[in-house]
Amino acid sequence: MKLASFIYQGQRSYGIVKADGVVNLGRRLGDRYRDLKALLQGNGMVEAARFLNDAVDVPMEAITFLPVIEQPEKILCVGMNYAAKRQEFDQHNPAPTLFVRFPDSQTGHNEPVLKPRHSSEFDYEGELAVIIGKAGENISRDDALRHVAGYSCYMDGSARDWQHTWFTAGKNWRQTGAFGPWMATADEIPDPHQLAIRTWLNGRMVQEDNTSSMIHKVAELIEYISTFTRLSPGDVIITGSPGGVGKKRNPPLFMHAGDRIEVEIEHIGHLSNVIMDAPVTGLAAAH
Repeated sequence: MKLASFIYQGQRSYGIVKADGVVNLGRRLGDRYRDLKALLQGNGMVEAARFLNDAVDVPMEAITFLPVIEQPEKILCVGMNYAAKRQEFDQHNPAPTLFVRFPDSQTGHNEPVLKPRHSSEFDYEGELAVIIGKAGENISRDDALRHVAGYSCYMDGSARDWQHTWFTAGKNWRQTGAFGPWMATADEIPDPHQLAIRTWLNGRMVQEDNTSSMIHKVAELIEYISTFTRLSPGDVIITGSPGGVGKKRNPPLFMHAGDRIEVEIEHIGHLSNVIMDAPVTGLAAAH
């Protein structure tokens, strides 16, 4: 089952994605679960699956995609988690590299990604996102995947010239990270480490790898993170980017207004966004 968050006829909703459109779960379940995060918090996935065979009632072209989880309590990001990326940045620390994103740094599929006006080094990073479905702390890696609701694509845009001593300032400009287009539920992805992952900039493939190349696997990351913070339904773990980022190319390759950036992960989906300059006022493009 694939689940998306979106705006339809001016109303925020969520639903089951099919080839020809979306089954609007907000119309069916919204009185109990107002959004996809609430559905996960309320253990509503079984209820949602009852509508899997319903006819679509929202055409795909009529919706505006939102980030899969619009307001996660936590967005935890993993850096330097592919061998090629570690080589590019000459990283040797054996522990997972972690940083955070804020919810307003996200945008949805087909929505603008905003290039920060104070950055001339806006870089791309295609990544696998993990959406937590079951709360827990001190989760063992043997049990970790049972806490996963599903997986999605993420374009973790980075203002490299704002990553000074650490990553936070370079990762949290408004609408710099794209999340979507939807979540593939965990039952569709029995092994999150057998997925081809590719990134394109203006039709040119700039990253290509497989999630089998992750240094720290999804279960290990959940174990590690849940040691120091409780994970809740709707929390998101972004698991790191393959090599090939623009910062380490010769010459460097960065994103600019008008560019199209795309991330595709096998069995999940194809995320596509156009870059635009952030408004002078600093206000994000309205959804």
